[in-house]
Amino acid sequence: MESGKTNPHVDIGPRVAPDDPESQPDEEAAQTVSAPGSDARSPLQIPRKAWLKILKRVYTMWGFHNLSLLGAGMAFFTFLAITPLLAATVMIYGLIGDVSTVQRQMRSIYEVLPADAARIVESQMMAAVTTSSGVTGIALVVALVFAIYGGMRAANGFIGALNVINEEHESRNIIRLTLRVLLLTIAAIGIAITGVVSGGAFAWLQRHSQEVLGPGAAHAFQLLAWAAAIFLGSFGFAMMMRYGPDRRPARWRWLAPGALCATLIWLAISFGFSFYVSYISDYNATYGSLSAIVVFLMWLFLSAYGVLFGALLNAEVERHTSIDSTIGPDQPRGQRGAVLADISEGELTIEQWLEQTQRRAIARQIRRRG
Repeated sequence: MESGKTNPHVDIGPRVAPDDPESQPDEEAAQTVSAPGSDARSPLQIPRKAWLKILKRVYTMWGFHNLSLLGAGMAFFTFLAITPLLAATVMIYGLIGDVSTVQRQMRSIYEVLPADAARIVESQMMAAVTTSSGVTGIALVVALVFAIYGGMRAANGFIGALNVINEEHESRNIIRLTLRVLLLTIAAIGIAITGVVSGGAFAWLQRHSQEVLGPGAAHAFQLLAWAAAIFLGSFGFAMMMRYGPDRRPARWRWLAPGALCATLIWLAISFGFSFYVSYISDYNATYGSLSAIVVFLMWLFLSAYGVLFGALLNAEVERHTSIDSTIGPDQPRGQRGAVLADISEGELTIEQWLEQTQRRAIARQIRRRG
């Protein structure tokens, strides 16, 4: 996205004549109400009172943006893309790996994912390893291209959801949008491969350090492995939130809260849903032979829910501050190339902010209809 993109539609909505007395109280209130943390230059400078206001807005926008429907759409697109994504990952990583390597790496996935979901992922990875092991040369390149292309559905669905959360309208042409989706898909595959390699390295260090240095060193390397996994996950989510929506990219520090929150929520959902499936629910009795697919889809839906919550948190943090949160030199409001950075409604009350948001939504619908 070009850094020079502006938002001429900022604060567009039904206007009231200046001499209309009904318009004066809102304008005066907007000038007199000063929200704590609206002048913060990083999320660390936002006080607790402001965070409570931000979380209240997150709760309100949860229903306004219909996050449940966005999460379901993301889960569906990810479900369609999971096999090509795994195939592309295995084709790249599997150039040096084999069936036994994949089986060893899958042990850690069983510790996080629900058993039915982990079995589906494992079977797809094993099929990809078996298929790609005999493919070489140009055939491997062609298969890899088709695998990456099929895996782009997940990134494309995530970009659409991010545009909704950031209140952006997609204006990139098909070529630029496809290239952006392609780059994000390749980056996600690269992060996944990095995670697999680093996980194997930490497992080797943990096993051998226990023999030499004792169990304390093994626990230390296990904690380091989890810290590295959280960092990689947060970086991946932050990268998607920065380069996915059609807007000027936000600075990394403004993406950190939501990215870290998305990673921690995803881990909590994975562990919690795995416990729920194993000890509380009985999907087999309800869905029979389809139980594994249902569990996998439900896990994808809950995971998408958590990731979108992190993106929504970043959006409301950016909406709260009046400081330019986008990359490059600081720009005045209306010239920052991002709707939420341009409007900066942290100084409005919740009621005024919600009214402004509804007005902009109506104005966008009017423009799209012609």
